[in-house]
Amino acid sequence: MQFIAIEGNIGAGKTSLAEMIGERFGARVILEQFSENPFLPGFYRDPDRYAFPLELSFLAARYNQLKGELPEPELFTPLTVADYYFAKTLIFAANTLSGHEYKLFRQLFEIMNSSLPVPDLYVYLHRDPLVLLENIGKRGRHYEQGIKYDYLERIQNSYFDFMKQKREVIFLLIDLGDSDFVSDRDVFDEIARLIFAGNHTSGINRVVL
Repeated sequence: MQFIAIEGNIGAGKTSLAEMIGERFGARVILEQFSENPFLPGFYRDPDRYAFPLELSFLAARYNQLKGELPEPELFTPLTVADYYFAKTLIFAANTLSGHEYKLFRQLFEIMNSSLPVPDLYVYLHRDPLVLLENIGKRGRHYEQGIKYDYLERIQNSYFDFMKQKREVIFLLIDLGDSDFVSDRDVFDEIARLIFAGNHTSGINRVVL
């Protein structure tokens, strides 16, 4: 296994897990540069106004980062871990765009996506939206404090739909409950064991901690 993408809803712990795997296994880590997006604070204030420029900016930023930082498949050495993947762009856009805007966005996405490698394993961290809201509150990003339960639930359902449609991709869905793998190393050890078990099949492989 050479390339792992870690995904999940807002506040699920993607970045923390990617960094911990990188440290434990000496992996190359790619972290999303979301904090640099100038449209994000505006989107949380006025979604209708900022949705299209926000999603286009994410589309361009994520593509440029992954295209620039992901090595060619034969050059992956020894392991690359990213705390997001390009499909995230379409999943979020499906909840913020509609009509002609979404149609145009999807066309651009498909063109770009075809030139990026598919992860060997796609890890999805699942947490209940109520737990996510607690995590979002704890990390204190001011522009995230207006996020609502129903928005997180829609994003979650979009991820589930995406995973059901991509039957050729290997997904490891880890239901974390309220466990904290950052402070509890036993939980992290179990997650690491699950990721590198090597017995995953195409489609969704679900594990409950």
